[in-house]
Order: sequence, then structure tokens, then C-alpha cells
Amino acid sequence: MKKYIGDRAFYRMVMGIALPIMIQNGFTNFVSLLDNIMVGRVGTEQMSGVAIANQLLLVFNITIFGAVSGASIFGAQYFGLGDREGVRNTFRFKLVVSGLLTVIAVLLFRFAGEGLITFYLSEEEGGRAVGDTLRYGRGYLNVMLIGLLPYAAAQSYASTLRDTGETKLPMRAGIAAVLVNLCLNYLLIFGKFGAPKLGAVGAAIATVVSRFVELGIILAAVHGRRRITDVVEGSWRNFRIPAVLVKKIAVTGTPLLLNEALWSMGMAVMNQCYSVRGLDVVAAVNICSTVSNLFNVVFMSLGSSIAIIVGQQLGAGETEKAVDTDRKMIVFSVASCLLIGGVLAGLSGVIPMIYNTEPQVRRIAARLIFIVACCMPIHAFNHASYFTMRSGGKTFITFLFDSVYVWVVNIPLAYFLAHFTSMNIVPMYLCCILIDLIKCAIGLILLKRRAWVRNIVA
Repeated sequence: MKKYIGDRAFYRMVMGIALPIMIQNGFTNFVSLLDNIMVGRVGTEQMSGVAIANQLLLVFNITIFGAVSGASIFGAQYFGLGDREGVRNTFRFKLVVSGLLTVIAVLLFRFAGEGLITFYLSEEEGGRAVGDTLRYGRGYLNVMLIGLLPYAAAQSYASTLRDTGETKLPMRAGIAAVLVNLCLNYLLIFGKFGAPKLGAVGAAIATVVSRFVELGIILAAVHGRRRITDVVEGSWRNFRIPAVLVKKIAVTGTPLLLNEALWSMGMAVMNQCYSVRGLDVVAAVNICSTVSNLFNVVFMSLGSSIAIIVGQQLGAGETEKAVDTDRKMIVFSVASCLLIGGVLAGLSGVIPMIYNTEPQVRRIAARLIFIVACCMPIHAFNHASYFTMRSGGKTFITFLFDSVYVWVVNIPLAYFLAHFTSMNIVPMYLCCILIDLIKCAIGLILLKRRAWVRNIVA
């Protein structure tokens, strides 16, 4: 059992990295759940419009994550090697790429946002509900565009700090931001204390303000008089990134960037397949996603920790230690999700009752949440496998393992079930998750082959 279970010192080390990420993500997703409930209380159409717009914005958010993650593979290993200038160059790369992606996203959503939202609205329903959903979604999306740039900049800083093991500052900034978001949501969605009652648009304004707050806190801590770290000191003096490093990050990171973009687009297409079953399903899937994201922070945070800890050990040349650490962290992640999944399954029938929506929406949401809870260990193993391969720079394999699998397996199955069968959304949703058992088998084979065990910065 010692092969799979670490000692107390091991878990203290893991939780020292994972816990701040877990707290930040958990707090963020908890406030997202409260936001979702608040918007849901002003109407199902507003909740559905915001859900659709957020599905589109998720593509941008995940793409930014992919852009900074490609450079973070090198950042973590450079830090393990003790090369501070290498860390700064990876930070510069993140800023440039995330800035370019932000410009593209703003132009796309500004001029094609309405058409993208319409893609999720079933033609068979028609009527006022569809028109209202489109109007609320479009208004929410247009305001959210203002917050894309500060979000991208904050992610560039936060990921670089995490590469060096500094996870507390991003956590504190994230918590402050979501508190601001929560308070402003209450004021602007419902029009409390003299504020205008703006509904979905109020939720967007609150989120945009919180993005600037998060970035401001990070900038003050990193560049202020009492800066907590010098890891990016001098990074803004010039943006002359060595061509050799740019080429390395591009070769290693491009598959990761494409993977995150295609994966998030794949999730958007999957949700569009579910939306064929009607606006009730759109609302129910939104509730399920928001609730499950709160509980998914355990395996999501442990996956990010694998990339940091194992990446640093590989960069330091401690390959066998990296293999041992990775194996124990994967077991820890799956075991934790057995427990967390059990808790979520027990609450699956209670949580949807909080929402002020139709009984049918609540019933569907409860069943979808129960499915997600039971399948959480599957997601935990696949997520840990993905970050393991990424820590060693095997980004092309992660590209095949993650996004290609979604487009080749998950999406064709969802499309077929949505358009060529009359299957109810609940068994349809279950089939689309259980197909990931094949992915688990592939991940296990890739881990055992140890192709990911390599130092890419020595």
C-alpha cells in the first residue's frame, strides 16, 4: 500500500499546493452558484440567457487557460531548475498570447454573439420565451466583453505565481473578487439599497468589476512597495523573448492551446445537443453544471497541483520521485472523489429546490446532478491523467487524449442520440458520460508507459 499511499509529510506537501487552489476555486464556484440562484429567481429566461452566454465565454476562459498552461509547463520546470530569467520569459509569453486571444474574442463575440446564442435555442419552441432568452443572453454577453482583458492578465500573473508554488496570493485575490461580485450581484440584480434593478445585465456588471478588483490586488502585491515576490521583477522592461524559447513553447504549447480551445468548443457543442430537448433542459443542465462545478474543485485543484509538483520534480531531474508522487496523487484524487461524489449524490434532490423555476426543470436537474455525482471518480482519474502527461510536456498526446476524444467520441454520440433518437435527456446524459470509461482505459495505458517522464528544460 505504500506504493499508492503517502505519509503525512507527503500529504502536507500536496495540500500546501492544492488547498489554496481548492479554496479559491471552491469559493469562486460557490459564489457562481449563488449568482446562478439569484439570476434564476428573476426568471427562467434570464437564467437560460446567462447560461448560454457563459457557455460561449467558457470557450474564451478555457482557451486562455490553455495559452498560459503551455508556457507554465516550462515555467514550473525553469523554477525547479532555479532559472528565474526563464520564468520571466514564460510570463512575457503568456501576456502576449493572452492579449492577442482577447482581441480576437472581443471581435468575435461583439459581431457574432447573437448568432452563437441563437444556436442554442430550439426552433420548435418559438414564442416569447425564446425571444426573451436571446435578449437577456445578448445583453449579458455585451457587458461581459469589458472584463475579458483584466481576466486574461490576471490569469497570466496567477499561473506564473503558481508555477513557483505561490498559490496564496491568487487565492486571496480570487476570494476578494468573488466577494465583490456577490455583493454587487445582490445590489444590481434585485435593485437593492437604491441601486437599479438590472437582472442579467446587473450580474454581468458585477462580474466585470470583480475582474478588475482581482487584477488590481495581484498587481499591488507583485509590483507594489511591499511586493511578496520578485519572480516577475523586470518582466515589463522589455518583451524580447528568446526565439529558441518561443519555438519550444510554440511546439509544446500549441497542441495544449488547441486542445483547450477545441475541448471547450466541444463542451459547447455537447450542451447544444442537449438543448435540442428544449429550454427546460437548457435550464436544468445549467443548474447541474453550476452545482457540480462546486464539488469538482477537489479533482480540478489536485490536477493543477500535479502539473506544479510533478513538473518541478521533473525539472529538477528527480524522475523516480516524480513518478511516485504522481501515482500517489492520482490515487488520492480518485479516493477523494468517491467521498465527495457520495455527498453530492445525497444532496442531488435537495439543491434544485433552491431555484425559483418550474418543477420539471428541478426534476431534470436533480437526476443530472445524481449522474454527475456517481461518475465523479471517472472524471477525477481522467483529469489527473491529463495533467500528468502535461507536466512532462507530452502536449500532443494530451491533445489526442482530451479534445480529439471529445470530437471523435463524445460529440458524435451526443449528436446521434439528440437528433436520431427520442431518448430522454437523463439516459442520454448518462450515456455521454459513461463513454469516458474508454478514456480511463487509454489514460491508464499511457501512464504505465511512462512516456511523460522527461525533463524539457535541462
